[in-house]
Amino acid sequence: MEIAQVEAFLAVGTFGGFRRAADALRVTQPAVSARIKALEDSLGVALFDRARTGLALSPAGRALRPHAEQLLHAVALARQAVHDLRPSSDGGAITIAAALSICTYLLPDVLKRFQTTHPKTLITVRSGHSKEVLGMVLAGEAELGLARSLLHPGIETVSLRDDPLILVSAPAGVMARAGRAGLEDVAAQPLILFDRGSSDWTLSHGLFRRAGLVPNVVLEVESIEAAKRMVERGIGLAFLPQLAVGREIRRRRLRAIDIRDAEPLSRSLDVIHPRQRPLSTEAQALLKTLRAAVAEGVPALRARRRRRRR
Repeated sequence: MEIAQVEAFLAVGTFGGFRRAADALRVTQPAVSARIKALEDSLGVALFDRARTGLALSPAGRALRPHAEQLLHAVALARQAVHDLRPSSDGGAITIAAALSICTYLLPDVLKRFQTTHPKTLITVRSGHSKEVLGMVLAGEAELGLARSLLHPGIETVSLRDDPLILVSAPAGVMARAGRAGLEDVAAQPLILFDRGSSDWTLSHGLFRRAGLVPNVVLEVESIEAAKRMVERGIGLAFLPQLAVGREIRRRRLRAIDIRDAEPLSRSLDVIHPRQRPLSTEAQALLKTLRAAVAEGVPALRARRRRRRR
């Protein structure tokens, strides 16, 4: 029984097929098939049964799974023990993956704080949509991922806080003075959407669809920054992440609008890491820094809370 065979077994069990397991492991599908066959031959049993939805664990596979997970966990702990023996003068390295808006609006302050206490640690940041972040973490291309509302059997998810989409307007906009509006009135106003196909785009559209309304979309752009600039010029309203608009709200370049008859567009800001691999010392320290930064609150949150108390 080899470690690669056990990894392939757990991947196929998690994803329900050879192709998706191969994608997650970054190997070919024949390689996964060969590893499963070798493992089954060594144990003398079939580990999977075919089902309508794909491959399912056989009784032998279900019996093996908890022991396979323990085995990989023990391997990860062994690697961690060796890793931690390196000289303290070596600052180590860490790769993190994050949604683009998190890279832009949260990570700069967090990483500046982190580097004051870990100046020799080399940090690599990769960005993408939340699903791409998940893929990088599962593939081992990033040790930590920062995204929104992610759950997957292969990862541990730590929710840091809520990061809702909020409706913003130019200060001179029709709805800015009242600061509140009904969803039907919002649907009639010019609306700017960003990043078609993203979770933010889907959430914004879904809000109107569930109410049986068709929004008056006048412009679609690729980035949050472009959407903000269009709103500042008075072209329309936009639903934007709370993290992204704190500075503009504080400087009164944008105004947040509460929708009185619709549910909040809530998403959680999550840190994810592989379930079977323990975090390195650097990743643990970075996670601690992230928790502290979020606990202290970001400017966007403080600005939003002050406005509601008035």
